[in-house]
Amino acid sequence: MKKIGWKTATAIVISNMVGTGVFTSLGYQITDLHNTITLLLLWIAGGILALIGAFIYAELGAHFKQSGGDYIYLSRTYHPVMGYVSSWVSLIVGFSGPVSLSALAMTKYLGIENEKTFAILIILVIASFQSFSLKVSSRFQNTFALLKVVFIISLVIIGISFAPSSSNALLFDSSWTQEIMLPTFASSLVFVTYAYTGWNSASYIVEEIDNPKINLPKAIITGTIFVTISYVLVNFVFLRNASIEQLEGKEDIANIAFYNLLGVKGVKWISYFIALQLIATISANLWVGSRVTQATAKENHLWRSLGKENKNKIPIWAIAAHTLISIIIILSGKFEEIFIYTAFVLQLLSTTAVSTSLFLKKKDRVFFKSNVFLLLPITFLLFSFYILYFTFKNHPIESIIGLGIIGIGIMLYFFDKNKRHD
Repeated sequence: MKKIGWKTATAIVISNMVGTGVFTSLGYQITDLHNTITLLLLWIAGGILALIGAFIYAELGAHFKQSGGDYIYLSRTYHPVMGYVSSWVSLIVGFSGPVSLSALAMTKYLGIENEKTFAILIILVIASFQSFSLKVSSRFQNTFALLKVVFIISLVIIGISFAPSSSNALLFDSSWTQEIMLPTFASSLVFVTYAYTGWNSASYIVEEIDNPKINLPKAIITGTIFVTISYVLVNFVFLRNASIEQLEGKEDIANIAFYNLLGVKGVKWISYFIALQLIATISANLWVGSRVTQATAKENHLWRSLGKENKNKIPIWAIAAHTLISIIIILSGKFEEIFIYTAFVLQLLSTTAVSTSLFLKKKDRVFFKSNVFLLLPITFLLFSFYILYFTFKNHPIESIIGLGIIGIGIMLYFFDKNKRHD
């Protein structure tokens, strides 16, 4: 089977990460947090957490050498039920949720009235491109990932080249020292960590990467560093070109900021490009999510049919399953509600997966032979528990929905196990 190089793997990482989060989160954060330093610290903190996670997943991916990511790490380290639940979460919200959110965000930025119908059509078209061969998938992914990178860089250059809006949201006083101690600072991190979701994506397809020992960490770390720098600069641009009142509670924050900067005609082009770059996000989530589902299907009775491949070794039934669930999510929920419970569950999932690295023996590590490595997962876990606690406290209903999804996965595991013994 033809394999992908580090550039395509990096494209997948960037495409998974840069999606709806960075273009919608600020509107929710600025409702309670007004200081520019506070808001940028959120994105810097999220980037550091993602980078720590990237180093850990590079180690895990190089050690286990199997596609499937969290499913493999949790099943092999703890118990098959943990891996099973992680794949269930990945199927229901982990990859399908971001696909739904990205498709809905596309409709908002394009100004389409029949949002749900258009979002569904977009998902179906992109899924069809993922269903031919690895060569077609790679070309499609690389093309739209390149567009995404060029667009992000252009957005930053345009945003800082003009004089800032007279009623901008920039505030650099000492109030940030109080704001970072507020519970809302911690709960705002859930939007940030969601925006960074995807830093681990290349580890899910390690069997499709050429020379993964070198190319896997190269892709994960390069992609994460690029995205972190981009996120901080993009949010600075939004704050520089719109007021707090304009941004509060809004989802289409890029439209608001660039309307002030470029006017009606100019902002239309910004909207079109935001919509176009979301194609790469949808594509990458369908690609990676289907491989996680396929890895689970190889070892579990109920999932078996989802492991079927076409003649080019593409798991077409797994892609179809993620597509169908994405459509169901679009038809059944509101944007912010989907956003929060998806972010909560994904944070919980990455926390449990990262904890498996604590059990890697020194001799089994590929990149970090020193026990200083243990500081990485410990830092990640402490930071993550902090986020989860305050998210549950401030958004209990959405968090309970997320825990309910996990509970269903546990019940399915035991039902599946009993079926195998019949």
